[in-house]
Amino acid sequence: MSELPKNYDPKAIEQKWYDWWCGKGFFHSESSEGGKPYTIVIPPPNVTGILHMGHALNESIQDVMVRRKRMQGFNTVWVPGTDHAGIATQNVVERQLRKEGKSRWDMPREEFLNLVWEWKRQYGGTILNQLKKLGNSCDWDRLRFTMDDGLSDAVADVFVRLYDKKLIYRGEYIINWCPRCGTALSDEESEHETENGHLWHIRYPVKGGRKNDYVVVATTRPETLLGDTAVAVNPRDERYTKFHGKTLILPILNREIPVIVDDFVDPAFGTGAVKVTPAHDPNDFDMGRRHELPMINVMTDAAEMNDQAGPYAGLDRFACRAKIVADLQAAGLLVKVEEHSHAVGHCYRCHTVIEPRLSLQWFVKMKPLARAGIDVVKGGRVRFVPERWTKVYLDWMENIRDWCISRQIWWGHRIPVFYCEAEGCLHQWAQKGKPEACPACGSTQFHQDPDVLDTWFSSWLWPFSVFGWPKESDDLKFYYPTTDLVTAPDIIFFWVARMIMAGMEFMGDIPFERVYLHGIVRDTQGRKMSKSLGNSIDPMDIINDFSADALRFSLIALTATGQDVYISKEKFELGRNFGTKIWNAARFMQTHSDGPPANMKDPQFQADLLTADDQHILARLHKLIGVCDEHIERCRFNDYAKAVYEFFWHEFCDWYVEYAKQPLNGGAADRKAEVLKVMNYVFSRALCLLHPIMPFLTEELWHGMGYTAIAESIMIAPWPTALDENELSTRGVQAAAVSYVDAKHAAIGLARNLRADYGLAPAQPADFILRPANDAIGNRVRGDRAAYLPYLKAGKLEVEADFIPAKPMPSIITPLGTLFMSLDGHVDVAAERRRLGEQLQKTEQELESVRKRLENENFVSRAKPEVVEQVRTRKRELREKCEKLTKLMEGMQ
Repeated sequence: MSELPKNYDPKAIEQKWYDWWCGKGFFHSESSEGGKPYTIVIPPPNVTGILHMGHALNESIQDVMVRRKRMQGFNTVWVPGTDHAGIATQNVVERQLRKEGKSRWDMPREEFLNLVWEWKRQYGGTILNQLKKLGNSCDWDRLRFTMDDGLSDAVADVFVRLYDKKLIYRGEYIINWCPRCGTALSDEESEHETENGHLWHIRYPVKGGRKNDYVVVATTRPETLLGDTAVAVNPRDERYTKFHGKTLILPILNREIPVIVDDFVDPAFGTGAVKVTPAHDPNDFDMGRRHELPMINVMTDAAEMNDQAGPYAGLDRFACRAKIVADLQAAGLLVKVEEHSHAVGHCYRCHTVIEPRLSLQWFVKMKPLARAGIDVVKGGRVRFVPERWTKVYLDWMENIRDWCISRQIWWGHRIPVFYCEAEGCLHQWAQKGKPEACPACGSTQFHQDPDVLDTWFSSWLWPFSVFGWPKESDDLKFYYPTTDLVTAPDIIFFWVARMIMAGMEFMGDIPFERVYLHGIVRDTQGRKMSKSLGNSIDPMDIINDFSADALRFSLIALTATGQDVYISKEKFELGRNFGTKIWNAARFMQTHSDGPPANMKDPQFQADLLTADDQHILARLHKLIGVCDEHIERCRFNDYAKAVYEFFWHEFCDWYVEYAKQPLNGGAADRKAEVLKVMNYVFSRALCLLHPIMPFLTEELWHGMGYTAIAESIMIAPWPTALDENELSTRGVQAAAVSYVDAKHAAIGLARNLRADYGLAPAQPADFILRPANDAIGNRVRGDRAAYLPYLKAGKLEVEADFIPAKPMPSIITPLGTLFMSLDGHVDVAAERRRLGEQLQKTEQELESVRKRLENENFVSRAKPEVVEQVRTRKRELREKCEKLTKLMEGMQ
């Protein structure tokens, strides 16, 4: 036991304890130790990343789960790591090169990759160090990176397996193309945002027709008109029956294109006739294949118009749009322009507008993989919390599209496909490692595909690749499947669904049993935090200004299950103030202790020395243990945090510490010892319940209070077990005593309200008389009378079974009976009646005004319903206030 300083200084202790935990190896586990496994793999943050509030919430929730399971005796492992973040990381290094007037094209591929690896060595550990500042109890001996040798081997192995099963193929398809990053993106990487645009109505003249023979087509992207190879109408749209089989003249380029009929066309959209641009729209691509249309790509990789764009070649796509609209207008082919709101895809990394375009890419056939992923969720083997995400997951899986996995960048896992260059051979094959020769002809003249794999192609293997797969290992057998996955819902498709499919395909088992999807961290206006909005809060600033524990506790306490959380910097005062309250309670206990408590592992209480208040706090502790277990198991982390908060702040500090002051200050020695025994037992177990959320504070107090006799560290102390009523009774805790203290607390609260109603200052004394509900209560209160006085600020408390006041007297009905408050000698009754009378008069005047307003038919019929309801609510409130004030005055005759 060491004396605690007056003020808690988190800066002085957080790094100290984190280094000590690591040095002691408390975060590490071995499969050889056996036991029941509990496994979490961290959602690997990007190696380019820095800690943001979303990370802080996600990591804090995981750490709560991990620390509790460790204390419960599970063989617990939390695997950390980072993602190589192909596009994001390459962009960082390319920006550095641009500052030097260079680009990656100025050097060999290997030289550029060496620069990226060097950047990763210098800066890639930033977010990991920040996670340590947050308090993450990850097993850092198991740190993984998605491009380390083991995971790279797993990626190549999976690619080859899928390639050999014909589940990976290469083909020309419409993909999402980011002109800024210069690469293809998957559907999930194209983030759609609603934008206010235009719908241009354009005339397409009929070949050989009269001046007024034309079809009007509506489009949001007139620049793609240059790649049109048909105009389509619905076969049942009678407006266009006469155009079936006709040939139209493409505006500007004067290319002949047919009118085709297709059920896909929606007659209600635009004019009911649509331009078909198979190389620049996914729906048009499908239509083009059905009708064997030419596919003309009119843009370069940089989204500039190419030679197929005729006179617009070399223009940026948006500059081309403006010019082509002007040219259409000049030619009399632009009918009208309408305002039009529509969803536009943007790159998830650089936010550039995506360009759908025809491109040769690698894809994974997903439907065969999705079947098992659907079955395990429908069968309940993988559960989503909140449960509503199950439907979202299943809807996506049942309508899954093939996954574009190739990226036109250099940083990442290079696609392990090789092409023989020998004349007459041209064999293509997939292989792990570097081949020595073509397996078909033996030629040594071959080259590897230049593209790399989508970053998520390594991430979907994360739950088993981190344990050494494809190699067999004891860790893989013991720790897989993992137990819980904690992540945000925005990557349910990117990552969660694909991990389930990969687990079933390559391990033959689910990757995790439960997925907890927490909400998004937003500002108080409901906006997602971002640098561009200037509303982001740096978690490292909160740690510096408040503490890591305050950050963790506040975030968890404010975040309801699966709901978004709205924060401001001031809200972190919640966690800081809570820590201060607990610290002060510990110091109070120390000032009355002669040394560390004895037999803290299993203290035996003397039933004859336990008062009702002692029994009550013991019962409330064990109720809290059960409540915490239930909330954590159900992922109701905010309810868990609030339960611990309420117990510490109110049950322990406000009630029991206040109660304990009497026996600790001049009470009998045996009673003082018993109270301290109860206090230390309750405080130590409550610290254990709090530890997963506030690890640093609880470790400091664990040592400062001398609880190391229980365990060397609170991290490895046993998680408390809840005792039921029968078990508590064998330890001297009786249900009747607990019920009595509940009633006592309620009565004291009501008495305080009574004091406030009559305007008594907090320190102003008053006398009370209790007319008990029965003799048993009366006897209990008489024996416990001294304990009431400090709470009530009472000069005296009398208990009279047949008390009838001689004149009206302030009173209130409580669970103990009717409590009367005597104002004689304490309050100027006449002055107080005048004060209450003035309040009553003012309230009655406002009530009359509100009543007249509601009797006004014009107001009731014309005002908004919610406004009328607010006025009605105010009327009820004023009526209740009048009744209360009248009653208060009647009690002061």
